[in-house]
Order: sequence, then structure tokens, then C-alpha cells
Amino acid sequence: MTLLHLLLDPFASFGFMRRALVACLALSLSAAPLGVFLLLRRMSLVGDALSHAVLPGAAIGYLISGMSLVAMGVGGFIAGLAVAMLSGLVSRRTPLKEDASFAGFYLGSLALGVTLVSLRGSSVDLLHVLFGSILAVDTRAILMVGAIASFSLLALAALYRALVIESFDAIFLRVSAPRRLALIHGLFLALVVINLVAGFQILGTLMSVGLMMLPAAGARFWARNLPQMLAVAMGIGMLASLIGLEWSYYASLPAGPAIVLSASAIFFVSILFGTRGGIYSLARR
Repeated sequence: MTLLHLLLDPFASFGFMRRALVACLALSLSAAPLGVFLLLRRMSLVGDALSHAVLPGAAIGYLISGMSLVAMGVGGFIAGLAVAMLSGLVSRRTPLKEDASFAGFYLGSLALGVTLVSLRGSSVDLLHVLFGSILAVDTRAILMVGAIASFSLLALAALYRALVIESFDAIFLRVSAPRRLALIHGLFLALVVINLVAGFQILGTLMSVGLMMLPAAGARFWARNLPQMLAVAMGIGMLASLIGLEWSYYASLPAGPAIVLSASAIFFVSILFGTRGGIYSLARR
């Protein structure tokens, strides 16, 4: 009974904890499956690059409207999508590979975003933008995250077959339908960017990719096929959100790092004890 009371007390006592939990659970349902497809396409670090790329747009929205979720979200989406499209254009028109192109653009974006926030904001404002704040999760934020998560799941269902083909046999699409391949790739990157924008209010621009990639990487050690991997990734994301919020409440830690550290711990356990390629499982064989 005491353990149950400890688990429920933060959410029963404080509305901002309940709102943060709902937002994190919704984000886990939409971001984790995208992380699985990034993993399958060997684009894991692209997600990290895009999470940094949204910072200049979020910073401009902050300078214009303060800690307004809508302004920062719109600015972050435009900036992230611009970096994704520019990187793809450079990789198609020049000898530079896509990963190098992303690296060049996101490093400049990160530096520009930090500079913009530092010009007019305090160090506290900069920390809120970089690492998020559960105190900033209000009803408007929940509605925005919920709408983005719902849209992402519907879009992912519509693109599911094409994404599976592209992930496992991109050459087939490149030969048979090159324009369709470019369209699918662009829509997929847009979904990644919009989910990163949804996550930065809670987890911050530096941490939002953690809830996308770590559950996907951990699910790899427990699932035998793609549908199972998608479901396990969602479950890991939700579990990490719950543990991280509890941890941040009792240890007085920032919510974003606590959630990502929880996801990292689950990933570590998966590496050691996962039934599909975990170290302990391989040693027993």
C-alpha cells in the first residue's frame, strides 16, 4: 500500500504532473514507432540532428512570444523541416552524403538557436528551451501534443506499407518509383520533425529525441518481427515516461533528463537480458 501511495502521490497531488504524464504517454505512442523506422533505415543520428535543428525556430518563437508553445512549436517545425529539406537537396545535388549534410546544418542551427535565446533571455530561459520544463505543460500543450500524436499515428498507418518497403528494399522503390520514394522520405522526415517539436516542451530540444530512439533501440532485443517491435517500443517509451516523472519528482531533477535516463536504463537492461540477441541470451546459447 505504501509503494502504491508513493507511485500515485505525485499525480494525485499535482495537476502539472498529471498533464506531463498524459503528454509523455501520448508522445511515446507516436514518437517511438518513428524511432523504429529510423533505426531500420540506419538514420538514428538523423533524429538527433533534427532535434537540434528545431532550436533556432523555437528560439525565434520564444523571442517573439515568450514561452508560448504555439509560437515555439511553429517556429521549431519550420526550422526543422527546412534543415531536413536543405540537407536532402545538398546530398542529391553534391557529392556530400546525407549524414554529413545533416551534421553541417544541425551544428550551425544549434549554435544559432543558443545564441538567439542568450541574446534576450536569461540562463533559466535557455535551460527551459534546451531541457524542457514540466511546469510549462498546460492544457494547450496537452491538446497540441495529443493532436500531433493522433495525426502521426494516422499518417504512419497510411504510410506503413511504403515505409516497410523503403526500409528493407529501397532500391526497388528507387528504380520503380523514384518520385514516390522522394515523397515518402519527405513525409517521413516531416513526421519526425513534428514529433520532435511536440516533445521539446517537456523534454527540451536536446532531449526530445531520447524518447524516440532509445525505446526503439531497446525493443530490438525483445521483438521477433516489426509489429512486435513497434508495440514494445511504445511500451518502453510509456514505462520510461512514468519512471522518469516519478524520479524527477522525488529527486528534484529536470523531467527531460530523468525520462531519457530511465529510457537509457531500460535500453541497457535490454542489451544485457533481451531475449532476441541480449548478451545473457547469447551466452546461454
